[in-house]
Amino acid sequence: MNNRKKVPMRKCIATGEMRPKKELVRIVRTKEGEVSIDLTGKKSGRGAYLSKNEEAVKLAKKKNTLANHLEVTIDESLYDELFDIIEKENRQS
Repeated sequence: MNNRKKVPMRKCIATGEMRPKKELVRIVRTKEGEVSIDLTGKKSGRGAYLSKNEEAVKLAKKKNTLANHLEVTIDESLYDELFDIIEKENRQS
C-alpha cells in the first residue's frame, strides 16, 4: 500500500508558481473587508497565497496583485508584517 500523504499545493499570486501550502503564507479578507495574515491557513474568507520570500512580497506590492486578488486596498503595514514573518522564518532555518 502507498501510505504517503498528498501534499496540498497552492499558487503564489505574485510569481505564479505552484508550491506546497507550507511554503506559502495566506492572506485573508473577511466578509467585513478586514485583511489579515492567516498563519494557520484556516480562517474563513477570501484567501490569497504568497511565497515566503522577499522577492514575491515586493513583486506583489509593486504590481498591486494582492489588492486586485482580494478586491480591497491593502495597508502598507500588512507588507511590513509579511517582511517580518519572512525574516523570522529565515532566522529559524
